[in-house]
Amino acid sequence: MRKTYIIAEAGVNHNGSVDIAKRMIDAAVKAGADAVKFQTFVPEEIACGDAPKAEYQKRTTGGKGSQLGMLKKLALDAEAHRKLLKYCSKKKIAFLSSPFDMQSIDLLNDLRLAVFKIPSGEITNMPYLQKIGGLKKKIIMSTGMADMKEIDRALKVIIKAGTAKRNITLLHCNTEYPTPFEDVNLLAMMAMKKRFDVQVGYSDHTPGLETAIAAVALGAEVIEKHFTLDRRMKGPDHKASLEPKELEAMVAAIRNIEKALGDGIKRPSPSEMKNRAIARKSIVASRDIKRGEIFSKENITAKRPGTGLDPMMWYKVIGKKAKRNFMADELIEV
Repeated sequence: MRKTYIIAEAGVNHNGSVDIAKRMIDAAVKAGADAVKFQTFVPEEIACGDAPKAEYQKRTTGGKGSQLGMLKKLALDAEAHRKLLKYCSKKKIAFLSSPFDMQSIDLLNDLRLAVFKIPSGEITNMPYLQKIGGLKKKIIMSTGMADMKEIDRALKVIIKAGTAKRNITLLHCNTEYPTPFEDVNLLAMMAMKKRFDVQVGYSDHTPGLETAIAAVALGAEVIEKHFTLDRRMKGPDHKASLEPKELEAMVAAIRNIEKALGDGIKRPSPSEMKNRAIARKSIVASRDIKRGEIFSKENITAKRPGTGLDPMMWYKVIGKKAKRNFMADELIEV
């Protein structure tokens, strides 16, 4: 059975609090996620002082203030990262984080992360891609806002820097929070798999669970989904995130879908075998038949149970003589 790698995206929904972040780790563990992911950044390294907020950020945090001011309230320092990494180890869940600047790449590398997550906004950042590619780690790269040409270019930079193609997973993504269902374009995930011959997955920003579940049915090997302890909390991403019970429901549904997908070989399952004789039919007498009478469509028919002659033998029975008397509804023997 194929197992989807499920990333519970805590992002910045901890609001800069290590205590809230630990509670989020607990929620991700309870939900059954494989990893919990944060965001690592030095605010002054990723945004100019006058960089505006995105429209969704204005809606959730108010129109006043800059993006830099907002980010300063959400950043986790190196010590916080060490605490959360240790806590994840204790709770037996993988710790992941997306670095948003060069210093943050160094921090996560110093923490010996085995997997690096590249966020959508960095897919056109040449020196950033070269630096991560040169680490030769496993890479998961989101592709929100990008077209095929930009994805191809980013892949080439990463591979040329030293990362093996087999260690790269591309996540289809739409960078709007929340994403309108009509903008998801989930089939693009499979187009990327065909075009680039890499593992693919889906980073979901839609309001519900169904798109992530559908992505697994299509073949996603990684699912990433934002979650929060409470959508009513203040912050840019809470409103577009799942709450803990919803995260649990998503993980449970994905695990069920994995079981349901099976191995692709069409054959009777063990659970249905007991019903085959009951649901299928046999050739039976449609009326009383005397010994020596010729079987014909006037005196035989197909009825349940399926414990006698298979109706697929119909024309091998037609024209033969009855070797004994048969009562109506009795299984025919030849």
